[in-house]
Amino acid sequence: METKSIGMKQPTAGILATIIVMAIALGFISLFDFPTFAGWVAYYLLCLIPIQIVIAVTWGSNPTFAAKHKQPLKGLSLIGVTLAIGSIMAGVYFFSVGQGVSPPTPMLAMCTIVSVIITFWAAIMWGGWPFTAWVKRPESAGLIMLFVCYALNYALFRVFFNYGFMQGAPVYVPAQDPHGLFNAWYALSFYLTLLGAMFLIVNFDLWPFTNFSGVMRQPVLGLVWTLAVFVLATAAYYIGVISMGMDPVSFMVHVPVPFIFGTIVVQNMLQGSLFANWKQPTKGVLNVIAVVVIGSGLAALYRTLSSTVTGSLKAGPPGYDQEIWLASALLSVTFPFLIFHAEFFKLWPLRRNLTD
Repeated sequence: METKSIGMKQPTAGILATIIVMAIALGFISLFDFPTFAGWVAYYLLCLIPIQIVIAVTWGSNPTFAAKHKQPLKGLSLIGVTLAIGSIMAGVYFFSVGQGVSPPTPMLAMCTIVSVIITFWAAIMWGGWPFTAWVKRPESAGLIMLFVCYALNYALFRVFFNYGFMQGAPVYVPAQDPHGLFNAWYALSFYLTLLGAMFLIVNFDLWPFTNFSGVMRQPVLGLVWTLAVFVLATAAYYIGVISMGMDPVSFMVHVPVPFIFGTIVVQNMLQGSLFANWKQPTKGVLNVIAVVVIGSGLAALYRTLSSTVTGSLKAGPPGYDQEIWLASALLSVTFPFLIFHAEFFKLWPLRRNLTD
C-alpha cells in the first residue's frame, strides 16, 4: 500500500531540507579546529555511515523495533541505533586497524572510508545477497552483512593500500601500513570513483539492466552491475588521472566526491522528483546533468566557505588539507546528516505521512 504524504511538495521540500541540513552541518564543523575535525570528528561520523546504509537500504528505514513509532520518535530511534552500533565499530576499528594510536591516523581514516564503499556495494548493488536470501529476519541479515563487510573491507585494504610515500612524516605509523599494491591516495580515489559509477547507474534507475529480466535478480544483477561499474570507473579514472595527469586527490574532490554528493541530493533529498515523468534513458541523462551541476556547485560553495568555517587551509601535496576538509565536510558530515533527515525522518516535519 502506497504511503500518502502531506505538507510541502517535492522538489520544494527537498531543496529547503537540503539548505537547512547544510547550514546545520557547516555550523557543526565550525565548532572544531581542522586537526580535530579531520581527525576524531570525521572518523567517528564515518563509522556511523555503514550501519546507516544498512538501516536505510537493507531495513528500509522501517525495522521491527521502529515500525510502530510515528515521527519524530521513529527517526530518533533509528539515530539511536546508528549511534550505538557506529560507536561499537568505531572502537573496534580504532583498536584493531588503528592499534589504539590517537588521533586517528591516515591509515585508519582511509580504511574507514572504504568500509562505507564496501557496505554500499553489498547493500545496493548486491541487494544484501546472499544474507537477505539466507536469513529470514531483515534485521539479522543486515547486521551479518555489516560485519562481513567490515571484515572484507579490512582484507581488501591490506591488499591494495600502501603508505610508503608517507615514511618520515609525523602521521606515518609503520605498523599500520599494510604495504599493499598501490599508493594509498590512488587506491582511495579509485574506490570513490567506483562508488560514483555505481551512483551513475542509480540515476538511470538501473537502465539498461531493466530491459533484461534475467539480469534483474541476484546474484546476476550484482555481478553485471559490478562489471559495469569497474568498466565505467576505470575509463573515467584513466581519462582523468592517467591521460590528463590530474593529481589523484584533486581528481577525487572534483569528480567522484561532488557526483556522489549531488546524487544524494537529487535521489534522496529531492526523492527523484526533478524528472519523474521522463522515461529512461532520457531521465537518466537529465538526472546526471542535475547531479553534476548541483554536486559541483555545492562543492564549490563549501570550498569557498571553508576559510570562514574552519580557517585558511593549504591545498595540494603533501598535506592536502583543503581537499581533506572538503571531502570530509561533504561526505563525512553533510552526507550522513542528509540521510538522517531524508531516510530516517522522511523529511519530517516538512513532509509528513498521513500515519504520522
